[in-house]
Amino acid sequence: MAEASAPSGEKPLFSNGYKAGVLSLLLATYTFNFIDRTIIATIGQAIKVDLNLTDTQLGLLGGLYFALLYTLLGIPIARLAERFNRVTIISVSLVIWSGFTALCGSAASFAQLAAYRFGVGIGEAGCSPPSHSLISDYYEPSNAPRPCRSIRSASRWAPCSGRGGGWLAQEFSWRVAFVIVGLPGILLAVLVKLIVKEPPRGHSETKPVNAELEDITPPVVAKPKFSLAEEFRELWAVTTVLFGKWPVLHMVLGVTIASFGSYGSGAFVPPYFVRSFELGLAQVGLITGLIGGFSAGIGTLVGGFLGDWAGKRSAKWYALVPALGLTICTPIYILAYLQTNWQTTALILLIPGIFHYVYLAPTFAVVQNSVDPRRRATATAILFFFLNLIALGGGPVFTGWLIDTLSHFNFNHPASTGIFSALTGAFTDPGAASFTTSCPGGLAPKGADAELAGLCKGAMARSTQQGIIVSLCFYAWAGLHYALAAIGMVKHMKERAVAQA
Repeated sequence: MAEASAPSGEKPLFSNGYKAGVLSLLLATYTFNFIDRTIIATIGQAIKVDLNLTDTQLGLLGGLYFALLYTLLGIPIARLAERFNRVTIISVSLVIWSGFTALCGSAASFAQLAAYRFGVGIGEAGCSPPSHSLISDYYEPSNAPRPCRSIRSASRWAPCSGRGGGWLAQEFSWRVAFVIVGLPGILLAVLVKLIVKEPPRGHSETKPVNAELEDITPPVVAKPKFSLAEEFRELWAVTTVLFGKWPVLHMVLGVTIASFGSYGSGAFVPPYFVRSFELGLAQVGLITGLIGGFSAGIGTLVGGFLGDWAGKRSAKWYALVPALGLTICTPIYILAYLQTNWQTTALILLIPGIFHYVYLAPTFAVVQNSVDPRRRATATAILFFFLNLIALGGGPVFTGWLIDTLSHFNFNHPASTGIFSALTGAFTDPGAASFTTSCPGGLAPKGADAELAGLCKGAMARSTQQGIIVSLCFYAWAGLHYALAAIGMVKHMKERAVAQA
């Protein structure tokens, strides 16, 4: 569908009900995006045991093998979104990633599963940039942070789906879970294409007139002639803002480092409950889903409202709110994973996410308001390129590799219990016996004696705990960058307000 327009440079109005409907569909799309992206974490333990994988391989499936094409294609798709119909891009992308998610259920080897995860990444690359761009045209700049916050919040409520994925994997198989989670996205793609209309570019920036856009017949709008040189100029213009402005640079570094720790630790939280407390996948899905949905969802909303409220008093609070939240949450997270029973761990984990996820909404609000309206999809894509290649691509792989490394040490040194001695010993005195060979898939082979079974189980549980704790320390590092972003934030936001006036 071509873009709609109104005479004399004025804009028609969307009805509030229609905008709410569009936002609901985008929320649903982003929720499916997050579910299909992170389902590996929910049912990863079942995949690991069935295919005899290492945690590094699980990290690759949940991280780099998804994130590589997801990241590389994000910028060219964003450039397409600046020129062509964004609704069509979202719909086609939704079909692609949902179809490949369902296909993951047919994988008979690590290589096949990896190939399908590449496909999921290709499809999901077309979600965020055009969605953020659409929101910026549906809502005026002063109101855009709230729907953007809702979009991000949807991804934090999505872990509630872990209950269903875990139950399906436990009662049927992890293959069935992939199929049932993937297929509904194809139906959603049809609804998005039929219902959502493409607004004019910069629609929220112009003067409104009394008309409903739903009733306007959109003309065909000529698109600018493609120029490779112009594309690179646009990319460079946005890049210089994101990495050349001190406050924006440290906001980008903050969200990237925090996400590195979040993706890395989060990928192994469900396996942690299975390995440490011998819980079933359905129960683990319920526990982690409720924890993630409650604490992360509330934290995202609180961060947005608190950032808006404090930002009206001083723009520096767009950075200080995330800095404080990440600093506070770090020791609470670590305390939770030092507990010896799952009930206490679960109860404590309800708290830190409320502080942790306050960084999301202020970060995206600052990034979106730091560039011109026609560059917002590109800004989102460049941010996600940097963030996802490092955080989503590297976080789970780092934590998985660390768990594998620590497992080797703990298997050879079962008397060691301290995390610092394990980290030191893993690289200086790892031991001769191979954990991967002795404990394929993290478990002792069938028919093995009780001593070997105990060694495998103990090393796996202790190493998962230690690997998660190390990854959580990245939150404190990210908090430092947000504190640095507060320096010069007031001046930067004033300059942007003048430029957009």
